[in-house]
Amino acid sequence: MTLMLFVATVLIWGTTWIAISFQLGPVPVLASVFYRFALAAVLMLPALALTGRLTAVPWRQHRFIVLQGICLFSLNFICFYNATRFIPSGLVSVIFSLATIYNAVNARLIFGDTIRPRALLATGLGAAGLGLLFAPDLIGHQVNGDTLRGMGLAALGTLFFSLGNMASRRNSAAGIPPLTANAWGMGYGALILLAIVLATGTPLPPPPDLRYWGALAYLSVFGSIVGFTTYLMLVARIGTGRAAYATVMFPVIALIASSLYEGFVWTPLALAGLGLTLAGNAVMFAPARKRRLSPGAPLPAGRANPDGR
Repeated sequence: MTLMLFVATVLIWGTTWIAISFQLGPVPVLASVFYRFALAAVLMLPALALTGRLTAVPWRQHRFIVLQGICLFSLNFICFYNATRFIPSGLVSVIFSLATIYNAVNARLIFGDTIRPRALLATGLGAAGLGLLFAPDLIGHQVNGDTLRGMGLAALGTLFFSLGNMASRRNSAAGIPPLTANAWGMGYGALILLAIVLATGTPLPPPPDLRYWGALAYLSVFGSIVGFTTYLMLVARIGTGRAAYATVMFPVIALIASSLYEGFVWTPLALAGLGLTLAGNAVMFAPARKRRLSPGAPLPAGRANPDGR
């Protein structure tokens, strides 16, 4: 089940970049992000309520769901969408892949988790692989004011995403199912986005064509409802650090989609980067080796005997 959730998350989020590119243009970024999560909330909340899967949540717990909505379903996407105005989307993906590091550090600061050597090695391999995959953009892109703005926005969006992971982890530990937390979180995120739209005077033009409608439907249903649900179920099952490795893998899927629809050319450098990224994935998910103990050997400190003594 865990592997299925991981694969679904990577495949869905890896293909959302193509759909996002279809939304850029005449509709302002704020409006597009609002449409996405408003539609997702309108679809998800009634569906869960009608099927009896919308779990009752005490009102005192909603403040943490609001925090999840702020970090996962509004401010982070404002940052990511606007970052692509200043730097290539591939570079944004590279910065977003650092969510594994953000999550490891935030889990250490907030929950006291240990940062394990395996996670550091997997993150290093994944980051090195992505560096090779996007080397032409990283090397050929001139560093200027716009570049720094784009990098800052992408880094800020990744920080919001990671903090949203921490809020989701807290909500799961409090017994709030990911489906319920997502549904309410997207609703709160849409309301926050609407407030920003009204405060800034951003227009809300209707979707201009069928291509935009198709992208909006895909991003709302698959990219938001399905993708975030599978990802946050992963967070509940295997923790924020390991679940966030999906963010390292999905740019690879985005490259495959780009090669099919946008003419991306696979070079030896890109293939080497893909190999390193997959190697990092194998390190992260390889089963832990257990040390065998001979009969009568003392157990490690802190371990009890089978009879509890």
